[in-house]
Amino acid sequence: MNTLVKKAQKGNDKAFLQLFQQYEEDLYRMAYIYVKNKDDALDVVQEVAYRAFKMIHTLKEPKYFKTWLMRIAINCATDAVRKNKKIVQLKPEYEEFIGADSGDIPLTVTLHQLIDVLEEKEKSIVLLKFYQNLTFKEIADQLEIPLSTAKSVLYRALKKLRKQLKEAGIHE
Repeated sequence: MNTLVKKAQKGNDKAFLQLFQQYEEDLYRMAYIYVKNKDDALDVVQEVAYRAFKMIHTLKEPKYFKTWLMRIAINCATDAVRKNKKIVQLKPEYEEFIGADSGDIPLTVTLHQLIDVLEEKEKSIVLLKFYQNLTFKEIADQLEIPLSTAKSVLYRALKKLRKQLKEAGIHE
């Protein structure tokens, strides 16, 4: 993989495409959790591809390509969320009339709704820890925050999630 990254950094389009395609599905899932719909998630993945291709020369360590790519994905997804907050959203009960396809939803509705209560930083850390299986050190490095902050934000987020579960009657 390091060889592919080095080729991509030298301008080899095919090498970049081959690298990007390895992580495209993970990027889509991560984006979907943030933006909550298929079209916006696909737009985020496309933006990640554009930004990563344009900035691949800034990657210092080829072995951290996936981490670098995920950081770009988180930034693009949070940008999309901020942009979409300015747009009036349809209420969820109307989705059945506009053709929401449950096959496109990569999470259960319950988990999806629970994650919505988290702030953006909390959501990022929970997803990186449990969805990407990163260590606290890797999370801290990827989000460029202190290790202690990564831990405390995760514990705060988990406390919120437990509270939501209790309120929903799912967890005793």
